[in-house]
Amino acid sequence: MDGGGGTRPATLEEGRPTECVPPASLEANSLKKSSWGVLLTGIVGGTLVAVYAVATPFITPALRRICLPFVPATTKQIENVVKMLQGRRGPLVDVGSGDGRIVIAAAKEGFTAVGYELNPWLVWYSRYRAQREGVQASARFYISDLWKVTFSQYSNVVIFGVPQMMAQLEKKLERELGDDARVIACRFPFPHWTPAQVTGEGIDTVWAYDVRSFRGGDGRPRSHFPSVIPIQ
Repeated sequence: MDGGGGTRPATLEEGRPTECVPPASLEANSLKKSSWGVLLTGIVGGTLVAVYAVATPFITPALRRICLPFVPATTKQIENVVKMLQGRRGPLVDVGSGDGRIVIAAAKEGFTAVGYELNPWLVWYSRYRAQREGVQASARFYISDLWKVTFSQYSNVVIFGVPQMMAQLEKKLERELGDDARVIACRFPFPHWTPAQVTGEGIDTVWAYDVRSFRGGDGRPRSHFPSVIPIQ
């Protein structure tokens, strides 16, 4: 006789695990979160690849033994360069032209100006700027290593150099430039040449060198370096 007066409730079998089936809404939320995770991973990965692709040409020149890292010219530096070009004629070259500011400024002053730059992104940007400023006919830019370019056809050379390369660049320019050429150095002077003019101060200092001043009377380079290296 059942003293409980009612039906005994059903119980789970001992030792049998329970099974829970998530509602459809929970499954949908889980899939949605997974999709967002994949999308976010793709965006982050794509951004890193893009940054690497853009930044690598900027960084790799700085890892070379002798380099020209990109540092934009200041407004005052450009003014000082233009001042050193007053009364000058003939084609101009900017060695390591960066974003093209010097070349474009020279083109606006009436020069046929060329920029050589190793970084392709900067060359493309410089071409865009020249077109936007309306001087694309007289301001041209090329992707090239300065050590592989001959500068004999230029009467005016502008260089934003670094101390480690100035002595070697002296030798190259002495060999290649004509007697009427002028070399304008920004930020760092050449170690052996005596400047014809100096203007500005601090990082805006600009040195102008006339080739005839460091050439001998026979027109040959008055070199500060031995022409023959003795064999040890």
